Amino acid sequence: MNAEADLRVLRNRTFDELSLGEAASIERVLSAEDLRLLAGLAGEPDAARLDPGFAASARFHGVIAHGMWAAALIPALLGTRLPGPGTVYLAQSLRFLAPVQVGDRVSVRVEVAALDAATRRATFVCRCLLADGRVAVEGEAEVVAPDTRVERTRTALPEIRADAAHAGGLARLLAHVAGLAPVRVAVVHPCDALSLSGALDAADAGLITPVLVGPRARIEASAAEAGVDLDGVAIEDVPHSHAAAARAVELARQGQVEALMKGSLHTEELMAAVVASASGLRTKRRISHCFVLQTPHYPRPFIVTDAAINLAPDLEQKADIVRNAIALAQVIGVETPKVAILAAVETVTASMPATLDAAALCKMADRGQIEGGVLDGPLALDNAISLAAARTKGIVSKVAGQADILVVPDLESGNMLAKQVMYMGDAASAGIVLGAKVPVVLTSRADSRESRMASCAIALMLAHRYREVPP
Repeated sequence: MNAEADLRVLRNRTFDELSLGEAASIERVLSAEDLRLLAGLAGEPDAARLDPGFAASARFHGVIAHGMWAAALIPALLGTRLPGPGTVYLAQSLRFLAPVQVGDRVSVRVEVAALDAATRRATFVCRCLLADGRVAVEGEAEVVAPDTRVERTRTALPEIRADAAHAGGLARLLAHVAGLAPVRVAVVHPCDALSLSGALDAADAGLITPVLVGPRARIEASAAEAGVDLDGVAIEDVPHSHAAAARAVELARQGQVEALMKGSLHTEELMAAVVASASGLRTKRRISHCFVLQTPHYPRPFIVTDAAINLAPDLEQKADIVRNAIALAQVIGVETPKVAILAAVETVTASMPATLDAAALCKMADRGQIEGGVLDGPLALDNAISLAAARTKGIVSKVAGQADILVVPDLESGNMLAKQVMYMGDAASAGIVLGAKVPVVLTSRADSRESRMASCAIALMLAHRYREVPP
């Protein structure tokens, strides 16, 4: 049998084949997902200690494993390697000597210490070592070794995900804004069933009071197609999409609406009306777009910016993009967001302008030119969202591995990142434009009903904040 085929076969060691001093080992890296799964299985009611921000203030200054995570690796090794399949686990006695943190590589070793032929029992010395040589767990385990040879093809474990943080995200968001009165929103050119239904769904949820701006005949035809009733819904009748964008901006400038929502017109057409010098909606800041995303693969919602407005922003424009994202994060409940300035690498390199901009943005934050968040960069994506990746590369940072905001180098990279997370990472999403005097819900034709509702909920929070602190 060749070596490749041999690796695909799982074999045990019978009692008669065991010898004193015989050993086996495995290595595992502790991930945040491991902790969430174990907490879910244990029914742990309080997962706060799994949050890096909370854990940083605790005794070990970081997220650590339940002691039984490392302990569970010992029977896994005994049951699959030595003695292997057919082993009956009887007892274990362990001492927990050092914490295991997210990103730590743990080497687990078992060694035959005693054999009792009368009972077919074997005693193993067990040890879990960290990469720096410290002993995390040590002790003994007693098993009944198998009597017969077992050989079988190795199988891959099914993919398991801790989905609790993802499930019900829209319901929790709606519950969060339930105490806020709906705001009047100009829905710009809702001349297809999808965009019209999305606006009316948000109205039914108590998020917005829609003002439909567009050709009345087309809006009514879309309502008939969608099977929805427009009774009591205000309609601003204008001849075409260009006029709809202009009228919606005028309503916002006059204070008759507190937010805008894109319908079936092109993004460029709506945003051209918003950013026009005569619109009255411009502020001192650059206008930018934020995706708010939540995926079961990351422990908290996060923001990707800018993935829809600024094609290739320069340094000053990126500074405003960061300021807008920090303001949004604070509105949705992150008091001091951690901001990762992304690039392809985590080192400042003259030949890669994105790394220079990242370094400059961090220095601007140090000097108080960007306030409200903690910035670090350049950071590659893996270092920004994975504590294990950051630790492997020796990155010591308050942001690495736990970013709340991902600032991308340009629109193309941001758009690809956000859509990859949505379509391949099963992420829920909401999209909003900031930097104008009113929030702009910038939906896509491909957005789900849930995404449109979530975007309106965020617009509602922003509109109420703008009443107190105008942008």
